[in-house]
Amino acid sequence: MQKVLLVDDEKRMLDLVSLYLQPHRYLCKKALGAHEALAYLEKEVFDIILLDIMMPDMDGWELCREIRKFSDVPIIMLTAREQQEDIVKGLNIGADDYITKPFNEDELLARMGALLRRRTPKNIIEVDGLVWYEDRFELTYGKHIIKLTPKEFLMVGHLMKNADKVFTREQLIQLIWGFDSETEGRTIDSHVRNVREKIRQSGFPVDEHFLTVWGIGYKWINEME
Repeated sequence: MQKVLLVDDEKRMLDLVSLYLQPHRYLCKKALGAHEALAYLEKEVFDIILLDIMMPDMDGWELCREIRKFSDVPIIMLTAREQQEDIVKGLNIGADDYITKPFNEDELLARMGALLRRRTPKNIIEVDGLVWYEDRFELTYGKHIIKLTPKEFLMVGHLMKNADKVFTREQLIQLIWGFDSETEGRTIDSHVRNVREKIRQSGFPVDEHFLTVWGIGYKWINEME
Protein backbone atom coordinates (compact mmCIF):
# COMPACT_ATOMS: atom_id res chain seq x y z
CA MET A 1 0.00 0.00 0.00
CA GLN A 2 1.41 3.42 -1.03
CA LYS A 3 1.49 6.25 1.51
CA VAL A 4 0.18 9.62 0.29
CA LEU A 5 0.46 12.98 2.04
CA LEU A 6 -2.45 15.26 1.12
CA VAL A 7 -1.81 18.95 1.79
CA ASP A 8 -4.57 21.56 1.57
CA ASP A 9 -6.03 24.31 3.74
CA GLU A 10 -9.58 23.07 3.06
CA LYS A 11 -10.65 20.07 5.13
CA ARG A 12 -13.45 19.29 2.66
CA MET A 13 -10.97 18.89 -0.18
CA LEU A 14 -8.71 16.69 1.94
CA ASP A 15 -11.65 14.46 2.82
CA LEU A 16 -12.84 14.22 -0.80
CA VAL A 17 -9.44 13.26 -2.23
CA SER A 18 -8.82 10.79 0.60
CA LEU A 19 -12.25 9.22 0.09
CA TYR A 20 -11.47 8.63 -3.57
CA LEU A 21 -7.91 7.32 -3.16
CA GLN A 22 -8.39 4.88 -0.27
CA PRO A 23 -10.30 2.21 -2.27
CA HIS A 24 -7.35 2.18 -4.70
CA ARG A 25 -4.93 1.00 -2.00
CA TYR A 26 -3.53 4.39 -1.05
CA LEU A 27 -2.98 5.11 2.63
CA CYS A 28 -3.74 8.82 3.04
CA LYS A 29 -2.42 11.22 5.69
CA LYS A 30 -4.22 14.59 5.67
CA ALA A 31 -2.27 17.77 6.49
CA LEU A 32 -4.32 20.93 7.02
CA GLY A 33 -1.74 23.42 5.78
CA ALA A 34 1.98 23.56 5.14
CA HIS A 35 3.24 23.57 8.73
CA GLU A 36 1.29 20.44 9.60
CA ALA A 37 2.68 18.81 6.44
CA LEU A 38 6.27 19.59 7.47
CA ALA A 39 5.59 18.15 10.91
CA TYR A 40 4.44 14.86 9.34
CA LEU A 41 7.45 14.79 7.00
CA GLU A 42 9.81 15.05 9.95
CA LYS A 43 8.50 11.75 11.32
CA GLU A 44 7.24 9.70 8.37
CA VAL A 45 8.24 8.66 4.86
CA PHE A 46 5.68 9.08 2.07
CA ASP A 47 5.61 7.64 -1.44
CA ILE A 48 3.94 10.69 -3.02
CA ILE A 49 2.57 14.14 -2.06
CA LEU A 50 -0.52 15.88 -3.44
CA LEU A 51 0.01 19.57 -2.74
CA ASP A 52 -2.37 22.51 -3.02
CA ILE A 53 -0.84 25.86 -4.01
CA MET A 54 -3.13 28.53 -2.57
CA MET A 55 -2.72 28.20 1.22
CA PRO A 56 -2.60 31.11 3.68
CA ASP A 57 0.18 30.09 6.08
CA MET A 58 2.72 29.03 3.44
CA ASP A 59 1.81 28.56 -0.21
CA GLY A 60 2.47 25.36 -2.11
CA TRP A 61 5.42 26.77 -4.02
CA GLU A 62 7.25 27.67 -0.81
CA LEU A 63 6.39 24.31 0.76
CA CYS A 64 7.65 22.51 -2.34
CA ARG A 65 10.98 24.35 -2.02
CA GLU A 66 11.23 23.34 1.65
CA ILE A 67 10.49 19.68 0.89
CA ARG A 68 13.10 19.60 -1.86
CA LYS A 69 15.78 20.59 0.65
CA PHE A 70 15.57 17.13 2.24
CA SER A 71 13.45 14.82 0.08
CA ASP A 72 12.99 13.71 -3.54
CA VAL A 73 9.48 12.35 -2.92
CA PRO A 74 7.23 12.79 -6.02
CA ILE A 75 5.02 15.90 -5.75
CA ILE A 76 1.85 16.59 -7.74
CA MET A 77 0.51 20.13 -7.36
CA LEU A 78 -3.30 20.41 -7.25
CA THR A 79 -4.66 23.91 -7.79
CA ALA A 80 -7.43 26.01 -9.32
CA ARG A 81 -4.78 28.13 -11.04
CA GLU A 82 -4.14 27.18 -14.64
CA GLN A 83 -1.97 30.00 -16.01
CA GLN A 84 0.97 28.69 -18.01
CA GLU A 85 3.49 30.63 -15.91
CA ASP A 86 2.18 29.00 -12.72
CA ILE A 87 2.64 25.53 -14.20
CA VAL A 88 6.18 26.36 -15.29
CA LYS A 89 6.99 27.86 -11.89
CA GLY A 90 5.78 24.74 -10.07
CA LEU A 91 7.82 22.42 -12.27
CA ASN A 92 10.92 24.60 -12.01
CA ILE A 93 10.96 24.55 -8.20
CA GLY A 94 10.76 20.77 -7.99
CA ALA A 95 7.19 19.60 -8.56
CA ASP A 96 6.87 16.49 -10.72
CA ASP A 97 3.40 17.12 -12.14
CA TYR A 98 0.54 19.62 -12.06
CA ILE A 99 -3.24 19.11 -12.16
CA THR A 100 -5.84 21.90 -12.07
CA LYS A 101 -9.09 21.74 -10.11
CA PRO A 102 -11.65 20.45 -10.74
CA PHE A 103 -9.67 17.45 -11.90
CA ASN A 104 -10.69 14.13 -13.37
CA GLU A 105 -10.24 11.44 -10.72
CA ASP A 106 -9.11 8.79 -13.19
CA GLU A 107 -6.51 11.16 -14.61
CA LEU A 108 -5.20 11.85 -11.09
CA LEU A 109 -4.85 8.11 -10.44
CA ALA A 110 -3.09 7.61 -13.77
CA ARG A 111 -0.62 10.45 -13.10
CA MET A 112 0.10 9.18 -9.60
CA GLY A 113 0.68 5.66 -10.91
CA ALA A 114 3.01 6.91 -13.64
CA LEU A 115 5.14 8.88 -11.17
CA LEU A 116 5.39 5.96 -8.77
CA ARG A 117 6.40 3.56 -11.54
CA ARG A 118 9.17 5.90 -12.70
CA ARG A 119 10.81 6.04 -9.31
CA THR A 120 14.17 4.28 -9.15
CA PRO A 121 13.77 1.13 -7.03
CA LYS A 122 15.59 1.45 -3.73
CA ASN A 123 16.09 -0.88 -0.85
CA ILE A 124 14.29 1.13 1.80
CA ILE A 125 12.54 -0.21 4.89
CA GLU A 126 10.39 2.13 7.00
CA VAL A 127 8.76 1.42 10.36
CA ASP A 128 6.93 4.28 12.08
CA GLY A 129 9.41 6.85 10.80
CA LEU A 130 12.56 4.77 11.33
CA VAL A 131 14.06 4.32 7.84
CA TRP A 132 16.81 1.92 6.77
CA TYR A 133 18.40 3.00 3.46
CA GLU A 134 20.52 0.17 2.07
CA ASP A 135 21.93 2.12 -0.89
CA ARG A 136 22.85 5.14 1.25
CA PHE A 137 24.03 3.00 4.18
CA GLU A 138 21.96 5.17 6.54
CA LEU A 139 19.48 4.63 9.35
CA THR A 140 17.36 7.68 10.10
CA TYR A 141 14.51 8.72 12.38
CA GLY A 142 12.88 11.98 11.39
CA LYS A 143 15.78 14.27 10.51
CA HIS A 144 18.22 12.38 12.75
CA ILE A 145 20.89 10.15 11.21
CA ILE A 146 21.66 7.28 13.59
CA LYS A 147 25.36 6.46 13.34
CA LEU A 148 25.92 2.71 13.27
CA THR A 149 28.97 0.59 12.56
CA PRO A 150 28.80 -1.50 9.35
CA LYS A 151 28.00 -4.68 11.31
CA GLU A 152 25.31 -2.91 13.37
CA PHE A 153 23.77 -1.50 10.18
CA LEU A 154 23.66 -4.92 8.51
CA MET A 155 22.17 -6.56 11.59
CA VAL A 156 19.36 -4.00 11.90
CA GLY A 157 18.60 -4.21 8.19
CA HIS A 158 18.46 -7.98 8.20
CA LEU A 159 16.10 -8.06 11.18
CA MET A 160 13.85 -5.33 9.71
CA LYS A 161 13.69 -7.15 6.35
CA ASN A 162 12.59 -10.32 8.15
CA ALA A 163 10.13 -8.87 10.65
CA ASP A 164 8.62 -11.31 13.18
CA LYS A 165 11.23 -13.99 12.46
CA VAL A 166 13.39 -15.06 15.40
CA PHE A 167 17.14 -15.35 14.77
CA THR A 168 19.51 -17.18 17.06
CA ARG A 169 22.88 -15.64 17.89
CA GLU A 170 24.55 -18.29 15.74
CA GLN A 171 22.37 -17.43 12.74
CA LEU A 172 23.15 -13.74 13.07
CA ILE A 173 26.88 -14.48 13.29
CA GLN A 174 26.73 -16.55 10.09
CA LEU A 175 24.66 -13.95 8.25
CA ILE A 176 26.78 -10.94 9.24
CA TRP A 177 30.28 -12.25 9.98
CA GLY A 178 30.24 -15.34 7.75
CA PHE A 179 30.32 -19.11 8.30
CA ASP A 180 34.03 -19.24 9.14
CA SER A 181 33.87 -16.52 11.78
CA GLU A 182 35.08 -17.23 15.30
CA THR A 183 32.79 -14.50 16.68
CA GLU A 184 30.96 -15.56 19.84
CA GLY A 185 27.37 -15.04 20.96
CA ARG A 186 28.27 -12.35 23.46
CA THR A 187 29.49 -10.20 20.54
CA ILE A 188 25.95 -10.25 19.18
CA ASP A 189 24.60 -9.25 22.60
CA SER A 190 27.03 -6.34 22.70
CA HIS A 191 26.01 -5.18 19.23
CA VAL A 192 22.34 -5.41 20.18
CA ARG A 193 22.88 -3.24 23.27
CA ASN A 194 24.76 -0.66 21.22
CA VAL A 195 22.15 -0.57 18.47
CA ARG A 196 19.28 -0.20 20.92
CA GLU A 197 21.01 2.64 22.76
CA LYS A 198 21.86 4.53 19.56
CA ILE A 199 18.32 4.22 18.18
CA ARG A 200 16.79 5.03 21.58
CA GLN A 201 18.71 8.32 21.67
CA SER A 202 16.98 9.40 18.44
CA GLY A 203 13.58 9.19 20.14
CA PHE A 204 12.34 6.07 18.35
CA PRO A 205 10.72 3.47 20.71
CA VAL A 206 13.21 0.76 19.78
CA ASP A 207 12.47 -1.42 22.82
CA GLU A 208 8.94 -1.98 21.50
CA HIS A 209 10.25 -3.29 18.15
CA PHE A 210 13.69 -4.86 18.71
CA LEU A 211 12.88 -7.74 21.07
CA THR A 212 14.87 -10.36 22.95
CA VAL A 213 13.46 -13.87 22.73
CA TRP A 214 14.89 -15.32 25.93
CA GLY A 215 16.93 -18.45 25.51
CA ILE A 216 16.83 -18.21 21.71
CA GLY A 217 17.90 -14.89 20.21
CA TYR A 218 16.36 -11.73 18.79
CA LYS A 219 13.61 -10.54 16.49
CA TRP A 220 12.20 -7.31 15.04
CA ILE A 221 8.47 -6.62 14.94
CA ASN A 222 6.78 -3.89 12.93
CA GLU A 223 3.52 -3.91 14.85
CA MET A 224 3.90 -3.50 18.59
CA GLU A 225 2.75 -6.52 20.57
